[in-house]
Amino acid sequence: MTAFAPVLRALVAATAALLAVAVAPSPAYARPEPKAPKEFVALRDVDPTIIQEMRYITPHNFVGEPIDGYKKPMCILTAPAAKALHKAQRSLLRKGYSLKVYDCYRPQRAVDQFVRWAKDLGDERMKAEFYPHVDKSRLFADGYIAEKSGHSRGSTVDLTVVRLPAQPTRPYVPGEPLAPCHAPRSERFPDNSVDMGTGFDCFDTLSHTDDPRVSGQQRAHRELLRGALSEAGFVNLPEEWWHFTHKPELFPDTYFDFPVSRRSLTGR
Repeated sequence: MTAFAPVLRALVAATAALLAVAVAPSPAYARPEPKAPKEFVALRDVDPTIIQEMRYITPHNFVGEPIDGYKKPMCILTAPAAKALHKAQRSLLRKGYSLKVYDCYRPQRAVDQFVRWAKDLGDERMKAEFYPHVDKSRLFADGYIAEKSGHSRGSTVDLTVVRLPAQPTRPYVPGEPLAPCHAPRSERFPDNSVDMGTGFDCFDTLSHTDDPRVSGQQRAHRELLRGALSEAGFVNLPEEWWHFTHKPELFPDTYFDFPVSRRSLTGR
């Protein structure tokens, strides 16, 4: 028996090792990210002259932190919407202006983050700038936040107009004092946009495109933007002067969730 002891010990050890491998958890593999359909393009490939200031990849937004799904500071749209923006841009360039986009295609995961944030009534770090007059508990009821967004369908864009030559916009510094988005332009966060009466993403009735309190140059600027985009096939959302959707939409009933990145378009 003693002669076989070393062999038995070796067999027991080998069996234990095999059992350990058998019951060990398999390595976690990340699920591949969804890719954009071939009908989506990078706006810069269609019109590199349109200024891009993609807000949701930065902390300067109503949440106060970079938003899920924005991996690169780029505008992605369906090809018809991008080509229509190019048409509007050509019209504005002849007048000494340029379009500037703040947000284009928006992944569903970003919208989901907005919903989670809106339900967290204790997080009001950006209230003083983006919704100073709105109780956060009313963001859903008043229509400022929803569980689905037209941006996720790929033909909606948030944008403004910039007088040329464009002046640089300084970066936002997290924690800096906040100014109300509806304050006079000289008091708001500096933006090279022409004066539209409010800043972008201002949760306030003053952001309604035809609000009667907006007049003079501010009204003219809103009409300049709406006129150029309407001629190119875009329809404005009346509650937000910056929000336009190209019609007819290529994907009217589909909400995509691929990340905002070049890789989503090229696969590499």
